Order: sequence, then structure tokens, then C-alpha cells
Amino acid sequence: MKTRNPYLPSWEYVPDGEPHVFGDRLYVYGSHDRFGGCVFCLGDYVCWSCPTGDPGDWRYEGVIYPKTSDPLNADGSMCLYAPDVTRGPDGRYYLYYVLDHVSVVSVAVCDTPAGRYEFYGYVKHPDGTLLGNAPGDEPQFDPGVLTEGEVTYLYTGFCGFGDKSRHGAMATVLEHDMLTVKEPPKIVVPGRMYAEGTGYEGHAFFEAPSIRKICQTYYFIYSSEKMHELCYATSDKPTEGFRYRGVLVSNGDVGIGSYKPADLPAAFTANNHGSIVNLGGEWKIFYHRHTNGTWYSRQGCAEPLTLREDGSFVQAEITSQGMDGRPIPAKGEIPAYLACCLYTEDKPGRFGDGCARITQDGRDGDEEEGYIARVGNGTVIGFKYLDCRGVTGLTVTTRGYLNGKFELKTAPDGEVLGAVEVHNANIWTPRSAPAAVEDGVHAVWLVFRGHGEGQVKAFELT
Repeated sequence: MKTRNPYLPSWEYVPDGEPHVFGDRLYVYGSHDRFGGCVFCLGDYVCWSCPTGDPGDWRYEGVIYPKTSDPLNADGSMCLYAPDVTRGPDGRYYLYYVLDHVSVVSVAVCDTPAGRYEFYGYVKHPDGTLLGNAPGDEPQFDPGVLTEGEVTYLYTGFCGFGDKSRHGAMATVLEHDMLTVKEPPKIVVPGRMYAEGTGYEGHAFFEAPSIRKICQTYYFIYSSEKMHELCYATSDKPTEGFRYRGVLVSNGDVGIGSYKPADLPAAFTANNHGSIVNLGGEWKIFYHRHTNGTWYSRQGCAEPLTLREDGSFVQAEITSQGMDGRPIPAKGEIPAYLACCLYTEDKPGRFGDGCARITQDGRDGDEEEGYIARVGNGTVIGFKYLDCRGVTGLTVTTRGYLNGKFELKTAPDGEVLGAVEVHNANIWTPRSAPAAVEDGVHAVWLVFRGHGEGQVKAFELT
């Protein structure tokens, strides 16, 4: 079993991951970014799945829903935002989504979890008015769904900063037809403008609602006003009584203080969206990271998640090793795109000039392995965690106008355990030097000191 982050190939960009187990397979539904995209979610919906017993063996299920399938989007001018899927009372699979320029919820249906979905209809009030269009309705966004018996619970919402017209995340109860509103929307988690005195201060609802049920408790998962973190709230009822419980993951590891100051981002922090799933009795959290120096080329990642006896979760640490929690054997080349931590010493958590980023060659869809570009003085690249045995040397493969050295450490502020000198190279060029790492499981950090700007393809501990 091998899992890594990102868990899909380095040339695939499926953010907003909603993981669901149907039968003996894990399916991940998400939006679909493009490499080099100019906005979010430019692609058709695709699906990837894997056996529940081997979450490293991913299979591409293909396009499950083209953007032009929606009657409101026959010309393809709108994007398919983050979706969710639920199994309805009739045993069929229902895909809920919102287009980027309308405020209503669309629904598609399929007989299998990853077949070709067909447009089914729009969520509507009993009088036929579409939810989101009736007087008093708030705009719909980012649907999350849970079906219990004949009833489906639909969670939606978006609360922009300073917008008092948006009150928070909404829960709407649907009839067995999966479209008709049975109980109108209720606010279940407040947005920033209405969080004072609620217990959600500093972690108010922003977007990305998702819902899960563990035993008899409902877990509402969402992206907070901080954007980079996925938080959760719990209740014993699906449409009321939710109280804030904590952070599940931050795509910059903000809140994790084991290897850095807790408030220091160890990667670029931007929006986040994901959810949780139980595999073989173990919980996993799915989230996404940002690549290519923009917000618009996002990739799915996943980590193990610890559930305490009191029903609370421990915040997950972002890693390179992925959801099975096993360290990567430090044998052979380690691709640079597996870096889970990437920042410039004087610009933590930022993109821009002088900031490194994960990218690839070619165009969107080209199966080109990723690498790290815009590496310069003070670039910090972290991989967590590697199982190191008998290490006596370090090799770093670079390209471009880099003149200086890569320092090898097992902590960002730790002792230098080896240093590889690099020089200008027109093609990928490996260079090596002696290094010493104690046997054991370690984070591996590469810090560049020198001049110029270049790219890193891989490193190897020998």
C-alpha cells in the first residue's frame, strides 16, 4: 500500500474533495481545476476511486458530468463549482452542485457511483420556485448532502467578508424526490458578521459545507473565515444545535506547533474545502493545496485523523506521506512535488515574486511530472516524513540559474547535515555531496542559500 500527497497524479487538479465509500470502493468527487487556469473550476466533473483496502491504488473513472449538461449552461460559459454526491432512497446516486453565476442548486443522477450522470432538475420550493430565487432566499452555494431514509439534508452557503445579507450556513430538508423542499432553510452555523457571542468567533462559516454522521452525532464540516482551515461543529440533530468543536486541518499547518511556531504557515495558505471518511475503522481528512503560484490549480491531499473518545478530532498535520500515515522509505529519488511545506524564509504563507511554487511543464492534461520552480535564496522545502536508513549522501536534481547550495536538515532551524553545491544548468542535472542522517523517521528539509532562480525536480538520500 502506497499513499502520497497529492494522492492523485501530479498532473491532476481535483480540489474540493468529497470522499464517499460506496460498496467496496472509495470515490472522491470534487471540482476540476486546470493547470494554468485563470479562474476556479474550469473543467468537467471527473471522478477517481480506489479500493477501500488499498487507498493508494487510484483509478481514473473519467468524466462523469460535462459542464454543458446543465440546461442553464448549454454554452459552457459557467463553471461547475464544488459538488457532493449521496445515494438516494431509490438506490440511485444524486450529484448536487451550483454553477458559478447562478444561485440555485442543480441535481444530476446516475445508476452507479461513477457512471455518466444525467441532469435531473433543480431544488425547488413546493410551489415550483427554485430554492435561491424566492423572496427571502439567500443564494445557494457549495452543496453538501446526507440522505437518511426518505429524507435528504442539503447544506449550502457562502458568507463573504463584510456582507450582512449572508447569515451563515443553511440546512434545508428535501423530500424523497431529492428536489422538493420539505423544510425551508435554517441557519446552522453563523457567518463572520453574526458570530459574536456564538462560540464561533474567529472560526465563523465562510464556505464549503459538508456533512457526516458518526454514531448519533452530526458533524458539520466547513471552511472558516480564515479560509485555509477546515473546521467542524457537532449536534445531535441535523438542522439545529451545532456548536463549534475545532480545526480539522489547515493547508498551511497553522495551529501545528510541533516543528515550527504554531502561527507560522508552512505553505501557501488560501481557500480550503474537503471532508472526512472512515476507511477500515480509521478516519481520514481530505483537503486541497495550491500550486503554480495561483489559487486556480489546486490538488487534493489527505491525512489520517484521530477521533478522541469524547467525539472531538485532533487537528491533522499536513504531510507528504498521505492518508495511511506511513513514512516514505528514503530509497531512490523522491519527487520534489511531494513537498508538503514550501515557503521563503522572509515570506511565509505567500505567493508572488521570489516565492517558490509547485508546477509542471506542458499544458493542462499533459502527463508531466511536477517539480518546484522559482527556487531562490531562502527557499525552504519540507518533506514529512521519511524512513531514513544508512544515509551517507544527498543528491539534488536541479535546472536553471541556481548558484549556491542546498542545506539538508531534519528541522527548519536544525543542524546542517550536508550541503550540495549547485550551478547553472540547462537540463536536469543531479549533484551530490556527503550527508549524514541518523537512522529513524525524520522530516527532511532542503534550504537553498545562494543566488539566482531555478527549479528542483527531485532529491535522493543515498
